[in-house]
Amino acid sequence: MLKLISKILTFLTVALLIVACANPGSGPDGGPFDETPPRIVHMSPALGGTNEHTKKISIVFDELIKVENVQEKVIISPPQVQTPEFKVAGKRITVQLADSLKENTTYTVDFSDAIVDTNEGNALGNFTYYFSTGAQLDTMQVAGSVLSAENLEPVKGILVGLHSNLADSAFTTLPFDRVARTDGNGHFSIKGVAPGKYRIYALKDMDGDFKYARGEMLAFSREDIVPSAFPDVRRDTLWADTVRIDTIKTVRFTHYMPDDVLLLAFSEKNNTRQYLKSKREPEKFSIYFTAPSKHIPEVRGLNFDATNAFIVERSAGNDTLTYWLRDTALVNQDTLAIACTYEATNDSTLQSYMQTDTLELVPQFSYAKRQKFAAEDLAKWRKGLEKRHKNGDFSQETPPVKPLAMKCSARMDMKPDQNVHFTLPEPAVRIDTTAFHLYLKVDSTYQQARFKLMGDSLHLLNYTLKAEWRPGQEYVLNIDSAAVQGISGKVNKTFDLKFRINTAEAYGSLFLVVPDAPPMAVVQLLNTSEKLVKQAKVENGRVDFFYLTPNDYYVRLFVDRNENGKWDEGCYADDRQAEEVYYYPQKFSVRANWDIEQTWQVKALPLNEQKPRELIKQKEQEKKTPKSRNAERLRNKQG
Repeated sequence: MLKLISKILTFLTVALLIVACANPGSGPDGGPFDETPPRIVHMSPALGGTNEHTKKISIVFDELIKVENVQEKVIISPPQVQTPEFKVAGKRITVQLADSLKENTTYTVDFSDAIVDTNEGNALGNFTYYFSTGAQLDTMQVAGSVLSAENLEPVKGILVGLHSNLADSAFTTLPFDRVARTDGNGHFSIKGVAPGKYRIYALKDMDGDFKYARGEMLAFSREDIVPSAFPDVRRDTLWADTVRIDTIKTVRFTHYMPDDVLLLAFSEKNNTRQYLKSKREPEKFSIYFTAPSKHIPEVRGLNFDATNAFIVERSAGNDTLTYWLRDTALVNQDTLAIACTYEATNDSTLQSYMQTDTLELVPQFSYAKRQKFAAEDLAKWRKGLEKRHKNGDFSQETPPVKPLAMKCSARMDMKPDQNVHFTLPEPAVRIDTTAFHLYLKVDSTYQQARFKLMGDSLHLLNYTLKAEWRPGQEYVLNIDSAAVQGISGKVNKTFDLKFRINTAEAYGSLFLVVPDAPPMAVVQLLNTSEKLVKQAKVENGRVDFFYLTPNDYYVRLFVDRNENGKWDEGCYADDRQAEEVYYYPQKFSVRANWDIEQTWQVKALPLNEQKPRELIKQKEQEKKTPKSRNAERLRNKQG
């Protein structure tokens, strides 16, 4: 009987196991995810301790932990010139300071949300450890944001520091007194600040000395920072679920001020002007400098007569100069020796002086080698000629002459406000505008249309053909051969182009009224990738954009203080901030044959609230919390 009962029990056990295996969803699922962050059980020295002089900090938790992104998230204040040592072993974090401790100073180790448990990655939260080497703790805080001055983008991971020394030189000669680092939203909070008066700066500290050096991104403010605090209350909402409020709690806290400091960061131009390099091609040579200058370099020929030898092409800031050779003999001369006198800048004093360098300019291929290449090309052409003759082709009996290859911007369909642009491969020595012919199609015939051909005052090789284009009409542009002759003697071949001006109804318009626009304001129209589409000056409190392709656009305004048509960064040595930038906070959806008129108060919103969210590239990475995973787990079980 016992054997029978034993067999039955065995059978039932096996059957239950089979059923459990066949229905995995009904078995145990491991239970809910851990939602509890690690809890501190011991700190040495004690949190908030005074008269402490140990450089070793130990923090013990109730579970295994790790510290994520120490370099990005953890910041020690006062800043440590010598890198501290961080160790994580099981449930313990050890921080060993390398710098000597300062007397009567509050030290803070701001871990932000770097401390997480190893099991589920629950973050401890914004945890800051602190102690004082003196008899009291400094508890003031200064908070705010750092944005890019050029595009109001939040700047992540930049240092923000305070100087009690209010001299301008402190930023370049002394480490910060207190520091913090911005998060993914550009926010910062400097903790452990003593009462007093400070200057505040932001710094992309590349060399780790907590002092500004040329080439590092920076932000500065001339307003004094005076920390203060007062008791305040806030209301925290506790939710019963996603739609129902459980409780609204009133929480008392200490409100530290200022908490809205805004710093606009930029990278200075390299204004240290030195000779960079030179490059020689047979028909020209170029000289490059590290920074712009109003002074045009003087070039003297040492093995040739430089009088009237060049046509000079200059960049806007004279940092790139190209010398086109007029004389064929100079083109064929392998080595050109020159003395170049230019404005240079002393690296240490930043004072300008005149520098003369002797340069030997040599092309990649010598004249003999270029002649050899030409002979090889001629031999190939003659071999091809013999083959064509055998096939009865006598159409091309002389070697082809390379024409002056002009590039034209015109397309088959153009906007009414567009013009035709030409780019030459070399400077022109002759342009016969009578050999340019523009025709307007009227009914079935073409009538001659008036136009102007204008050279670009800045770009030597660029030309623009302007006309009073009629929307919806067809045009033909003819350019006779040899209408343009380059410095090498090459001429253009015949050019013919037929194109059409689109109707005005195919486009939309945007009219902006900007009553509080600062003087010299320029409004930029941007596409959805924040690329510049058009820009125009604000005149009489408004700016108009016509013939816009139907699309979504954004609008940015900058104050063009030097009126060079582009945004410019600041300069710390000159106490000059970057040119001001503002954004219209919403996009404009332009439709065909539709006008949009909008009033824009550029200063209605704080700068950190202006840039449309769709354009902000620096966004915090959202983590999937255990709480959300538990909710998802519950939904899956219920579904």
